[in-house]
Amino acid sequence: MPADTVLRDQHGSAVRLGELWAQGPALLVLVPAAFSTHCSAELGGLASAVDAFDDAGVQLAALSCDPVPALRAWSEAGGYPFPLLSDFWPHGAAARALGAFDAELGVAQRLSVLVDAYGAVRWTLRHPHSRARSLADHLAALDALPPGRPGPPVHT
Repeated sequence: MPADTVLRDQHGSAVRLGELWAQGPALLVLVPAAFSTHCSAELGGLASAVDAFDDAGVQLAALSCDPVPALRAWSEAGGYPFPLLSDFWPHGAAARALGAFDAELGVAQRLSVLVDAYGAVRWTLRHPHSRARSLADHLAALDALPPGRPGPPVHT
């Protein structure tokens, strides 16, 4: 997982990917395009169940290759209570690092990745562009968390 990758959220603020899971696990949901039917349905489902992820201590974030202004408009329209990260420039660099960039279409592939507080990938889910992931699919990621979900290692 490219922990040092810095992206801009829907407000233009810099977010280092490793910061997402620095305090606990994070679910990064890559989507092909803002405002598209499947992508909006996926993020809408996640938004409706954000309490389940909060209760499990999981930070949610979505990533697409759309520019910041498009993600800001999409976030406001959808009321998404989690960061939407722009992988617009260099175009698709984070998605490429995750092996999830569709060069032919110039978009992120439909990939979900659960990363624990140590930066280790605990769970992944990949669907074709034409098939949305369900909320149940994403809630299954919570089952991949180890019991007690320890925090980051303590350096002495």
